[in-house]
Amino acid sequence: MNRLDQLHDAGVSIWLDMLSRDLLDSGAFATLVADCAVTGATSNPTIFAKAMTNSDAYDDQLRAVVASGVRTPKELFFAIALDDVRRAADLLRPVYEASDGRDGFVSFECTPDLADDTDATIDQGLELWHRLDRPNVMI
Repeated sequence: MNRLDQLHDAGVSIWLDMLSRDLLDSGAFATLVADCAVTGATSNPTIFAKAMTNSDAYDDQLRAVVASGVRTPKELFFAIALDDVRRAADLLRPVYEASDGRDGFVSFECTPDLADDTDATIDQGLELWHRLDRPNVMI
């Protein structure tokens, strides 16, 4: 038994503090969940910006989203990032179900431009929750 398994067995939730298309496409995220006791992941605009600028894995989707008529940077970002959050949530869904909803989450933050606007933050959080449509996503 490795140290991560020992921590997990002691009741510690082990979350990965990054998420990227490369991590999902390569199967590395699924391996971390299956073999390394990872039970959650966090994501935010900064994490995705880094992932998007350091990889060409998003290029085809970005072109397709632009071709569909989406033009605002925020909507382009959501179209791409929310797909990765959904995929990660799907991979963590068995953890969520096995823990009766106590673990197996992917977090996603509202955009920082709303930090001083409580009502707009709540509205965006609810919109993101509905767009993601996964019980194991935490906004």
